[in-house]
Amino acid sequence: MASASRAKLDPRQIGHLKKLVHLLPWLVDLRDSGCERDKACNRDLHFDQYVTLVLLYLFNPLIDSMRTLQEAGTIEKVSSQLGIKRFSLGSFSEAVRVFEPEKLRAVIDQLAGQLRPLQSDPRLKDHLRHVLTLVDGTVLDSLSTIAASWFRNYGDSSKHAWRLHTHLDWATLVPTEVELTDARNSGKSDEKYVLRTKLKEDHCYVMDRWFGQFTLFNDIHRIDSSYVCRVKENSVFRVLEQRPLDGQALAAQVMQDAVATLGMNYKPNTRPDHPIRILLIKAQPHIKRGGHKGQGSGPGNNGTIVLATNLLDVPAHLIALIYQFRWSIEIFFRFFKQLLGCRHLLSQRIEGIQIQVYCAVIACMLINLWTGKKPGKHMVNMLAWYFMDIASEAEVQAFINRPDRTGVKKRAKEELWKKLGVN
Repeated sequence: MASASRAKLDPRQIGHLKKLVHLLPWLVDLRDSGCERDKACNRDLHFDQYVTLVLLYLFNPLIDSMRTLQEAGTIEKVSSQLGIKRFSLGSFSEAVRVFEPEKLRAVIDQLAGQLRPLQSDPRLKDHLRHVLTLVDGTVLDSLSTIAASWFRNYGDSSKHAWRLHTHLDWATLVPTEVELTDARNSGKSDEKYVLRTKLKEDHCYVMDRWFGQFTLFNDIHRIDSSYVCRVKENSVFRVLEQRPLDGQALAAQVMQDAVATLGMNYKPNTRPDHPIRILLIKAQPHIKRGGHKGQGSGPGNNGTIVLATNLLDVPAHLIALIYQFRWSIEIFFRFFKQLLGCRHLLSQRIEGIQIQVYCAVIACMLINLWTGKKPGKHMVNMLAWYFMDIASEAEVQAFINRPDRTGVKKRAKEELWKKLGVN
């Protein structure tokens, strides 16, 4: 909460609300949600208004707390254009008890149908027929006083948090599936368990080591989908077919390409039921950072990345390329938490946190639809300046249409490294 001595929000710093106004028709069906018990018809804060307020909070960096959001509701321009009005902090906190967060999935589904592909790789066009989907989870920290979910981490200290399970469409860089559970990553909150409940056919799931489970591989293969998953470096396998490495594979640092048998020491019902291809890729050895008291936070790599996949006909260098795309979801998580304000939770209840997460996904989709660009740091900053009435619409258009010199800069950096003798 903001302190009482804090300067009031300047109404002139909230402008250009017409972008959010265009979203209001999508929220009409939410109006009556939670009104079933309102026999007196005196509810002042409806679900669609609550969602609009959360989106306003996500897009305007000046609104950094619930109290500042309350002040925004008193501004006449905001109230008239967005159909909201001043609310009490108590009603805002308690309103989520009667709202149904799952109804926002319908809004997400409608927006998803309009998303524009932002990127593609011609190298994959003729070899991969599945939708490339990046899968991972991240922890959303909450306040220590919130009785959200308890788990032990870093010794004996307790922590309260939620785990956000995400499927990121690589073409649009927007989540297609999100699920919020407790943060323990076990039982029904285990990332493998959650993925099983959301599997779809004709998808290629790109995953890290935690998902390396044979029964999960079987489930994905059974529904005519594919996977590229990193497995442990000490994985035991018996080579059935050793495949030759061409120049492209060697350039991609592929050291071995083989069809193999895995899980020989497992029970028959937990072994792979289909051929699995194993790729060994050379990597820079490193210790994973982030551990407690100078320790590593988990396994890094000793110079080799081992990938398992059921894509038997895709060239080896493309399998390595597909796994490289997995880092896009790590970048998305950083953007999601640091730039969209999801590091600070507006509600202490699971329903309120779910609504905020769904609204953040909607915000990512809106950025895609408004700009045709990926929801990145610089784009969010420009839109924030626009909503603060600092940047003009012409300046936003100029920013959107500026030439993309990413490839030029990358090549220049590589040439510099070569001149310095660094590989």
